[in-house]
Amino acid sequence: MAILVDENSKILIQGITGSYGGRHAKLSLDYGTQVVAGVTPGKGGQLFENRVPIFDTVSEAVRETGATVSTIFVPPPFAGDAILEAADAGVDLIVCITEGIPVVDMMRVKAVLKDYPHCRLIGPNCPGLVTPGRGEQSHGGCRIGIAPGYIHRRGGIGIVSRSGTLTYEAVWQVTNLGMGQSTCVGIGGDPINGTSHLDVLKLFNDDPETEAIIMIGEIGGTREEEAAAWAKEHCRKPIAGFIAGATAPPGRRMGHAGAIISGGQGTAEAKKAAMREAGIMVAETPAEIGATLVKAMNK
Repeated sequence: MAILVDENSKILIQGITGSYGGRHAKLSLDYGTQVVAGVTPGKGGQLFENRVPIFDTVSEAVRETGATVSTIFVPPPFAGDAILEAADAGVDLIVCITEGIPVVDMMRVKAVLKDYPHCRLIGPNCPGLVTPGRGEQSHGGCRIGIAPGYIHRRGGIGIVSRSGTLTYEAVWQVTNLGMGQSTCVGIGGDPINGTSHLDVLKLFNDDPETEAIIMIGEIGGTREEEAAAWAKEHCRKPIAGFIAGATAPPGRRMGHAGAIISGGQGTAEAKKAAMREAGIMVAETPAEIGATLVKAMNK
């Protein structure tokens, strides 16, 4: 098993004919992902890479192909509406890769998505998610978004992260340790997103294949503290953590739109203290994430 997606998931890509969306759609196809449809208004009836049908609307793509997951590579001014179009078409999971969506658009999206309880949003401004396959070089799994597929290996470590690049670093360390990953989820670093650390921890906790968890956070907000508090009471699996942005000065945004310390909240030290208090072993540098996971699993 895994969480959210597996090798049987049928994926459609909104924005498949754009340079960015097209490049990563091809990488997902090469990885073995079941990309069954693309959506670009005005280009319905064409084929992507001579094998993936393109539709004008998400509802038509879902109806014709049975896709249950949408990946969004739509430019920021239109990405909010793209999310809502996917929800209205009945997909179960929306993964929004787009960076720079106006906050006011995401406020509207979050409000409207309350009327679609069947639908989960991951992102925006995220690298997506990967459930590695079981075949040679882990091909035949499900790669959604922009993560490099070749670094993944099927195994028992679940990874959830606000940072894209640190997700890849954690994956590579776990792969080199010979353990592999069940599913890797990049939740994105925007202040308003669809899925939190806590949401993913709950899924990993219930997944029989996931043996241990890596949780990577950043300065800004209190989501990591909330996840740690839940984990202390409910999580049955060892967790290793890391918080990025420890040297960031208060009041200055660092990297992601949500990575800002304000009003004394969201500091790296507060987050690390909450994680340690919950029994989570915390790495002090990115290079120590894998070693910290091993310690957490052996304590």
